[in-house]
Amino acid sequence: MPSNKSKQKDKQLQKLKQESISFFREIYKDEEKILVFGEGNPDAPLVLVGEAPGQQEVVQQRPFVGQAGQNLNEFLNILGIKREDIYITNAVKFRPTKVDPASGRLSNRPPNKEEIELCRGLLYKELLIIRPVLVVSLGNIPLRVLTDDNKVSIGKVHGTPIDIAVGEGGIRMTLFPLYHPASIIYRPQLKEVYLEDVRKLRRYLEEKGML
Repeated sequence: MPSNKSKQKDKQLQKLKQESISFFREIYKDEEKILVFGEGNPDAPLVLVGEAPGQQEVVQQRPFVGQAGQNLNEFLNILGIKREDIYITNAVKFRPTKVDPASGRLSNRPPNKEEIELCRGLLYKELLIIRPVLVVSLGNIPLRVLTDDNKVSIGKVHGTPIDIAVGEGGIRMTLFPLYHPASIIYRPQLKEVYLEDVRKLRRYLEEKGML
């Protein structure tokens, strides 16, 4: 049975979701943005933050499904954690797309500055409701949003815990930055670095009594 605290957090997350739908409907009056919100345990000590939803995430209205979900499963297997025990979300809540001139089909692209800034406050509010002990970022975009530093690079800080302050009140949390699993597809040489970082994360969780 969910605790009263957990039910309260669920209510707050649902309220935030409704407010966000209204907000983005107002911002993007000429195009419908299908929002994909976070999901999981609102009492989770660990929150995972990706970049943005892709095609399958929009279709299923869930974060980290399809190819991203397979990457997530590998990540969770190494940690020995179940998906339902953590909270999973993205820095940007809708799919950034571009049109392929040759085929006319939509494909993914990195979120632009405007999209990141429009979603920044929403991510902060999510984290302030959940109050996790540890936040794991995947790739540069969530790393930069969470550190509020556009110059920081995942290549410099991956696998190293960072103290961050989230939101207007500056609530302290620990951030553990990882490469985005999708980057391994384009740069296979990162695979071992990524896996070693996940093993470091596991050791960190064990030391903190979170596993």
